[in-house]
Amino acid sequence: MSEIGKRIRMDRIMDRNTQRTVIIPLDHGVSIGPVLGLLDMKSIVDKIAEGGANAVLEHKGIIATGYRGFGKDIGLILHLSASTNLGPDPNSKVQVAYVEEAIRLGADAVSLHVNLGSENEAEQLSSFGSTVKICQEWGIPLLAMIYPRGPNIKDPFDVDLVKYCARVGAELGADIVKTNYTGDPDSFKEVVKSCTVPVVMAGGPKTDSDKDFCEMVYGSILAGGAGVAAGRNVFQHKDPTKMVRVLCGIIHENLDPKTSLSKYMT
Repeated sequence: MSEIGKRIRMDRIMDRNTQRTVIIPLDHGVSIGPVLGLLDMKSIVDKIAEGGANAVLEHKGIIATGYRGFGKDIGLILHLSASTNLGPDPNSKVQVAYVEEAIRLGADAVSLHVNLGSENEAEQLSSFGSTVKICQEWGIPLLAMIYPRGPNIKDPFDVDLVKYCARVGAELGADIVKTNYTGDPDSFKEVVKSCTVPVVMAGGPKTDSDKDFCEMVYGSILAGGAGVAAGRNVFQHKDPTKMVRVLCGIIHENLDPKTSLSKYMT
């Protein structure tokens, strides 16, 4: 019966027709602090939901004040990992929440962060394995954020490293993998092909222009990607609702960036 529950919950965080997703992570308050765009959590969630995003991703302590606003409903992913930029190694993620808490809070899915190449990679992989087991027991989808990050990682966008990360996520039981975009559709296609579960592109830092960001998202879709998990390029945008609509146009309507920007940003 847990597989039925997982399918129902997956439909809450992925579009059942396109089998793609627009996820807006709002977990940055732990990693980099209360930055611009995350001060009024209820307001930003409302704006994101109004734009048509499939889900938001948050830490457990902020859900009560920063999830359900007054607008449309939206899927909820509880983030289980944390580290801060104030620590000696921000790449060393530790588990700070658990699947059972997600169930009690009404979340539709959970997410876990793993940095391959970090000093505590073994601990992160161990948390990943134990979390997968509990997710399978309860029928909870797991989004694995997996990146090549650590003292020996020279290029975190190297296609061989990124597809290694994506494959690890699939091998260990993730339902969706989020990882770096490798810069062009041809190389990202290798990442998608290396992974047996849907791959979504990480949004990364705020880009200089909407066009630049949308071109990357479009490239990931051309490569066979399953969508985007973008935080700062949405919640720090001057109009988050319109930016989400643009992303949904590219991901769910198969619009090219120029068409989607023209249709939804003006």
